[in-house]
Amino acid sequence: MTIQTSRLSDPSVRAFVTAVNAHDREGFMKILAPGATMADDGTDRDLTDWIDREIFTSHGHLEVDNESNNGRDLLASYRNDTWGEMRTRWHFEVEDDGRISRFETGQA
Repeated sequence: MTIQTSRLSDPSVRAFVTAVNAHDREGFMKILAPGATMADDGTDRDLTDWIDREIFTSHGHLEVDNESNNGRDLLASYRNDTWGEMRTRWHFEVEDDGRISRFETGQA
């Protein structure tokens, strides 16, 4: 059973998922701290290239199944036009100002 995005515990993570699912690149970028980093399957990636390829040009969509660590760790079904649907895990590091400084994802 999925968790409605509006019910996600952490407001920064909720904004991240909302922006992904709305294909709102500008809103997505506002959630990230300056110099934010990310990793996919344990390998650091170029954030701008990755989000364009894996989220925005391929219509990425997250459906969260479970959250832990006060809402900063997610298990989710993620789908996009490139890879189809897969079980994924997400981890977020959030700064005091509420912006995400790092996120990590990969297959669950």
